[in-house]
Amino acid sequence: LFLYNLFGSSGINAEYGGRARPDKKKVLLMGRSEAGKTSMRSIIFANYIARDTRRLGATMDVEQSNVRFLNNLVLNLWDCGGQDAFMETFFTSQKDVLFSNVEVLIFVFDVQSSDVQKDIEKYQSCIETGIMKYSPDAMIFCLVHKMDLIPKAQRDMLFSKRKEELEHLSKPLKISCYATSIWDETLYNAWSKIMSLLIPNVGQLKEKLKKFADHINADEVLLFEKATFLVVAHHMRKEHNDGNRFEKISNIIKQFKLSCNKMQSFFRSIEVRNSSFAAYIELFTANMYIMVVMSDPQVCSAAVQLNINNAKRYFKDTDQSGTM
Repeated sequence: LFLYNLFGSSGINAEYGGRARPDKKKVLLMGRSEAGKTSMRSIIFANYIARDTRRLGATMDVEQSNVRFLNNLVLNLWDCGGQDAFMETFFTSQKDVLFSNVEVLIFVFDVQSSDVQKDIEKYQSCIETGIMKYSPDAMIFCLVHKMDLIPKAQRDMLFSKRKEELEHLSKPLKISCYATSIWDETLYNAWSKIMSLLIPNVGQLKEKLKKFADHINADEVLLFEKATFLVVAHHMRKEHNDGNRFEKISNIIKQFKLSCNKMQSFFRSIEVRNSSFAAYIELFTANMYIMVVMSDPQVCSAAVQLNINNAKRYFKDTDQSGTM
């Protein structure tokens, strides 16, 4: 009864058998050849591990795919080939088709490109010929990729310089920049930030998560999308000094989940406990995992599991409709 009063009743849209129509978003993934676009797409959405992306071939023209995320969001993902011949047609004969109705542009830069000026020219053509004319309200993300190839001591300075240049070139449009690599958590950090901006009513989901965390006195509560293990939403009640811990967890747990799949096992839950904290990760709804972190040593596992199970039905509507 308390949980019912806490969350309230949740009406379900009767359309499409009790589910709302999925919100479809057009996403352009662009960049010059060998920038790493298809590798990152395959890791995030096709369950590749980093070393296996070496066998991927170059993208020819445009590869379109529809990716369902949380069941109420569909990404219409356009992975655009980066060879010069293809990019030339993108900015001429195909520009009205390619750049119309774009919700998100993700442009990937190879940090060790042999021709940085040409990378910049292609990006400027993308912005000026395409986005500003056909989709001026699109969100723009620039990923400075393959940062693992740069000595660690030089990464921050190099990224700051590239970010400043790209922000200047993009005016009057606003952009977000991320340093990424397929070999660490930075890839999950960037894509989690991008996806969180696309999820319908994510603010209401965060508020619901806050109520749950406050009710059970948890230090932190996170929701991960089931297939990608990207962070959907989180609420933190206790400060932590590692700002990238969520993405590290995404990376580690997804690798563990893929290992389970190879052994024909299904990853459902895991508990990690020491003298300072306990962390619980388990399947929460049809399309989300939850992680609950507790530092109170008096709280037993069974109590946490009971609270998680009781809360499931008040979150599952996020998998069934775009309203909460």
